[in-house]
Amino acid sequence: MKTPDLNKILKINEIFYSIQGESTYAGLPCVFIRLTYCNLRCVYCDTEYAFHEGTDMTIGEIINEAEKYDCRLLEVTGGEPLVQENVHDLMRVLCDSGCEVMIETGGSLPIENIDERVKIIMDLKTPYSNMEFKNRYENIKFLKSTDEVKFVIGSKEDYDWSKNKIQEYDLSNKVRQVLFSPVFDKIENIDLAGWILEDRLNVRFQLQMHKYIWHPETRGV
Repeated sequence: MKTPDLNKILKINEIFYSIQGESTYAGLPCVFIRLTYCNLRCVYCDTEYAFHEGTDMTIGEIINEAEKYDCRLLEVTGGEPLVQENVHDLMRVLCDSGCEVMIETGGSLPIENIDERVKIIMDLKTPYSNMEFKNRYENIKFLKSTDEVKFVIGSKEDYDWSKNKIQEYDLSNKVRQVLFSPVFDKIENIDLAGWILEDRLNVRFQLQMHKYIWHPETRGV
């Protein structure tokens, strides 16, 4: 494989060190590399500032900034990080350095070229998001046993839809974990938890932990 070019440019919205708020890594210190741009417009989006705001940085500069935090767990996120092609070189460099690397993607762009060492956290967009039509279901065949699939639930309709998708694609046996996350301040946590328990569904209920530690609109956490 061709050696990544450290001079390649990415538009970076922010790089910060915080507590991982979601996924099976929730609660762990993590460095977040947030890329600019997104091809989706989910109704519940909480990072609209990442649609356009950002600074051009070389991969070398990004690595240098991330290394300041002396943390081996990193998440590449957005926006939608796969919009920028050079993200693949960035992730390869991070993996080569011995870091544990995750990418959070909305699931509308191809994932097959992601380095196999990267742990993918992929959304399947529910009806409430208004982006269901953007789901790229062919991505599912490229998911690994170390990856996770996330459903952001905004209604009982979303819950039932998500439950059907798990069964249709055998996701519980396909990936490391299926994640159910309530839309913040849209549905009651107790309702989603109750539906999961009633159906004995093999999913991980998760909250956006960072929104309970800090104010929900705080950036850089």
